[in-house]
Amino acid sequence: MSGRTSARACPERTCVGCRERAAKKDLLRTVVVAGHCVPDRSGTLPGRGAYVHPAVGCLDLAVRRRALPRALRTQGPLDTARLRAAVDAIAAGKAPQE
Repeated sequence: MSGRTSARACPERTCVGCRERAAKKDLLRTVVVAGHCVPDRSGTLPGRGAYVHPAVGCLDLAVRRRALPRALRTQGPLDTARLRAAVDAIAAGKAPQE
């Protein structure tokens, strides 16, 4: 036996808000587009991405700690209104409008 299992490994990422590791599929990827923090649900937008749990608490923590600009390597504050709307929609159980 080689010790290999038939199960595939699941990629993990760290939430910039709570700093907990989670499966990539359980986190929401965010990118910067023209100074705005936007959700990238498909994971295909170009640029550096940061991951956050789709929960209001984690997003608030990330904003308060200024973790998003640091993780995305941008200067100055970012507008997180679109990201907040997406997180609120996910928390309410609705599909976000992008």
